[in-house]
Amino acid sequence: MRIDHIAIWTQRLEKMKHFYETYFHGIAGEKYLNPRKNFESYFIEFDSGARLELMEKLEVNTKLHDEFENYLGITHFAISTGKRDKVDQLTEQLRADGYTIIGEPRITGDGYYESIALDPDGNKVEITE
Repeated sequence: MRIDHIAIWTQRLEKMKHFYETYFHGIAGEKYLNPRKNFESYFIEFDSGARLELMEKLEVNTKLHDEFENYLGITHFAISTGKRDKVDQLTEQLRADGYTIIGEPRITGDGYYESIALDPDGNKVEITE
C-alpha cells in the first residue's frame, strides 16, 4: 500500500497552488469546481506520484493551529529533495521569498537531514534530503 494523497483546506487556494508548484515542483491538475457546494480544489502531483489535494470552501472553520504548539491531527508532512545541499538551497530560497523557517537545516536525532518551513497557511513542511 501507499498513501495516495493528503488533503488541505485553505482560504488561499491559488497562493497555496503557486507555493507547491514553485518550490516543490508539483504539477497542478485542472481546477475542480462544484458551484452547488461552493467548493474548489486542485490536485498537485509530485515526481514520486504522491499528491496534495488543496481544497477551498467558504463554510470551513477558519481556526488555524499554532505552528509552535503540538496539536491533534496531522502535524507535518515531509517532501524529499534527494540531496542535502538542496535542503539548504530550498530553505534559503523560501526564507529570501518571505516564508517562515521554523527549523533550520540540521541532522535530527533519528538521522534525517531536514529543515522545516511553513506554507502560506502555516502548515509545517519538512524539507528532507
